[in-house]
Amino acid sequence: MPDEKKLCLSGSGLTKVFGLGRQKTVAVDHVDFNFYEGEIVSIVGESGSGKTTLAKMLLGLLSSTEGEIYFQGKQRDISTHRKKQAYWKSIQAIFQDPFASYNMFNKIDSVLLDCIHMRGGRRLPRAKKMELMAEACSFVNLKFDEMTNKYPFELSGGQMQRLMIARIFLLKPNILLADEPTSMIDASSRATILSMLLNLVFETGMTLIFITHDLGLAYYVSDIIYIMEHGKFVESGSPDDVILHPKEAYTQRLINDVPKIHEEWDLS
Repeated sequence: MPDEKKLCLSGSGLTKVFGLGRQKTVAVDHVDFNFYEGEIVSIVGESGSGKTTLAKMLLGLLSSTEGEIYFQGKQRDISTHRKKQAYWKSIQAIFQDPFASYNMFNKIDSVLLDCIHMRGGRRLPRAKKMELMAEACSFVNLKFDEMTNKYPFELSGGQMQRLMIARIFLLKPNILLADEPTSMIDASSRATILSMLLNLVFETGMTLIFITHDLGLAYYVSDIIYIMEHGKFVESGSPDDVILHPKEAYTQRLINDVPKIHEEWDLS
């Protein structure tokens, strides 16, 4: 990693255990990582590998059983509601299920206004707030005039995901965690959503962390890839090192499990 890049988020021995005794499940098992400013990172693994649990720990939605998370070089402190809110100004997420990401009783205007207020714009004139909301919608190819006064359930899944990116456009966090952001939308919308996310990274310089099982996505967009199996990082490195020259048997199996059009599919 080039020396000029600054460390924004790191973990040491990070562990999450659910349950006790024979019933306990080690979801995340002593992982270490370093994420740098402006970097695109992919954490790849099968369902149940611990990816989403790790994501929730990074967001502060789950506490760790062991280990520490460091934010901008200092041990993360989210011990109070105020400190947690301050942390959330710097790290935000786009989740897999757009229908579960909204309070369906809050109109879209309220969703976007909350973002403006969170960034200190509560005292801005209403006309300026409207301008900011329209700009955010335009960034994701939505027309604010068609969105205003609607509820989230009146939108399609693709529109909901684009609205999530509009929120990020307004919040401009240092770190964006995208947990399978394209898995529940149709194929024609996936490239559009991905392009919007990458444009956002390019414009703001934020760190983008993809949580995904899609090796193709990880290979083409990432600066570094972490392969996760049973709560552990079993391999990490550049996309070429990990995907083209995998060292671990688990990584090789993930690659071999991707169906290839020009080869007969092995479903054994």
